[in-house]
Amino acid sequence: MFEFFLDGRTLLVINAATLLLAWLCLRGDRARPTDRYVFGAITATLLLVYLAWRATQTLPDWHMTFPSLWAHVFFGFEVMTLAYTLISIVTLTRGSNHTPDADAGEAALRRSRKVPRVDIFIATYNEGLEILEKTIVAALAIDYPDFRVWVLDDTRRDWLKAFCEQVGANYVTRPDNTHAKAGNLNNGLRHSARAEHGGGAPYIMVLDADFAPNRNILLRIIGLFGDPKVGVVQTPQFYYNADPIQYNLRSTECWVDEQRAFFDVMQPAKDAWGTAFCIGTSFVVRRDLLGLIGGFPTGTVTEDIHLTYRLMPHGYVTRWLNERLSVGLSAEGLPEYISQRSRWGLGTIQVALTADGPLRGRGYTLGQRLHYVHGLLHWLSRPFTLMLLAGPLLYWYFDVPTLYGDPMQFLAYGVPALLLYWAYSIWITGSRALPIFTEVTQIVASLAVSATLASAFFKPFGRPFKVTNKGLDRSRLVIHGKLAALYGCLIVLSGMGLARAVTADASAQGLVFNIAWTAISMVLYLTSLLVCVELPRPRKEERFPYRARARLRIHGKETGAAGSEYAATTIDLSCNGVALASEMAAAIPVGAEGAVWLEATGWVPCRIARRQGKLLGVAMHADMAARHRLIRLLFSEPSHNVAHRGSPRLAISRLMQRAFSG
Repeated sequence: MFEFFLDGRTLLVINAATLLLAWLCLRGDRARPTDRYVFGAITATLLLVYLAWRATQTLPDWHMTFPSLWAHVFFGFEVMTLAYTLISIVTLTRGSNHTPDADAGEAALRRSRKVPRVDIFIATYNEGLEILEKTIVAALAIDYPDFRVWVLDDTRRDWLKAFCEQVGANYVTRPDNTHAKAGNLNNGLRHSARAEHGGGAPYIMVLDADFAPNRNILLRIIGLFGDPKVGVVQTPQFYYNADPIQYNLRSTECWVDEQRAFFDVMQPAKDAWGTAFCIGTSFVVRRDLLGLIGGFPTGTVTEDIHLTYRLMPHGYVTRWLNERLSVGLSAEGLPEYISQRSRWGLGTIQVALTADGPLRGRGYTLGQRLHYVHGLLHWLSRPFTLMLLAGPLLYWYFDVPTLYGDPMQFLAYGVPALLLYWAYSIWITGSRALPIFTEVTQIVASLAVSATLASAFFKPFGRPFKVTNKGLDRSRLVIHGKLAALYGCLIVLSGMGLARAVTADASAQGLVFNIAWTAISMVLYLTSLLVCVELPRPRKEERFPYRARARLRIHGKETGAAGSEYAATTIDLSCNGVALASEMAAAIPVGAEGAVWLEATGWVPCRIARRQGKLLGVAMHADMAARHRLIRLLFSEPSHNVAHRGSPRLAISRLMQRAFSG
């Protein structure tokens, strides 16, 4: 049957029909279950047809030689990747929306005279006050009648204890760091249970040190525990800074962070199947269930997903409330970004290997086990990314093909499946996935993740928990030499390989196929190289869009008058600066000292840092009271200052500008 498609006109018809089919499917409504089933089924069918072609027509006979071994191992990882994709398509046929339940729960709590107490745990290791202050102040400002804030300090810092006493938060520490974050949380459980005025609260909310909660977070969450099978309510992570890929590709306002598709689309789908899982921050768990399983799980570096899977055999689920109820810091630098994902991959393997885990433990349903295998496949298929990079080079320099048979048949089986899958990914994620950007997020971490996975097979446990560094100085241009050199070498080697194609026999098997593969790979190498050149982040504090009336008062010694006051409008705002628009900007000298008035803060001392046309950059010198008012204003009900929905055309345009203009 496969030889039938060798006719060129037929190949053209197949691909044109695929594009037409993709266009028709893209016009569907992804919120409608029928459309999700239809688009998913068509995409899965093409992927399965491609897989059948690969298995029957493109593999060499088995021999203990490198070419044969390479082709079969490559195919094995390709099957693993396709299995992950097919399970994802099935998973995404469902979705959940618990906002109506949260609305009803909030209304009931507001009517009630007595609400259940909540203990809020803020786990911290080495974060500075500029990070912790936002989380603590925002937590203390939560709109809920009965809660206590506990700062769990695993670094034993006297200045943090003094700060907590000053603002009214409970401070807890311990003499060692046994079991890392999970041990720290369990220490908080013990202290809060012994506290005066009622002892331990029936609910525990956990916040990472860099995640500031919205004012209404508890009112939105606590009502969902009316369902007795709910053990954890988890909310998605949103960030108020760009991750390294967004920032270094200059796509902060037009492309989403790498995890948006997972948080906004995949987790609600898993929730509909009853298999959403905890992600470590901005969640609430029942204290009695922690007692049932012996506290927050230890023994792995991902206590979050471990918590969900420890509760599952007891009949409790993690409910996913898909609302923006906290904002935090994304990994700011490429090394931290890579290290974070390596830890997640290692933790997923560790949970799978535990005696009570979803692969070996009792009490799990078949669906729960399959969903965990789905997550496991995501990480186990990461080496396939490296193999995709190596494939064209093996062809050009060692004459080792990856795909045997007639590569032109790829136009009949591979290209249609790939085109439709790309269209489906963009559609089902609401433009949160995009070719090139999505691939680069996998490429930049694939080497480290693959190394972690390889070592985990020999020593899966006993590794130290590594905290992701936040708040470091990012004001200088940083080139990550080893990674940049790797991608630079790949570009040069690929270019030399294409040069060899000029003198190659035009009828050579696989020539055209590998030329196309190499060209696409070079685009990915170049994009990955750009990510390795970290652009300076001159602002210590992230700015939020903020439009409000303001007044600017300039001291007389700068203006030659007794003092001048100007009307202005805010453009954006941070805890230490504000951008103002004023018709009188030209009359205000750079460097002038004065004060700026905002309704939320009152008068705050300031200095004019820069001027451009009618715009003024103003550095504010807020005292603690004013700074905390700013924190409550910006972080308790934060506006979006980083893209939360993709604009693919603008993102590609910015990528082109970054590539050709530096």
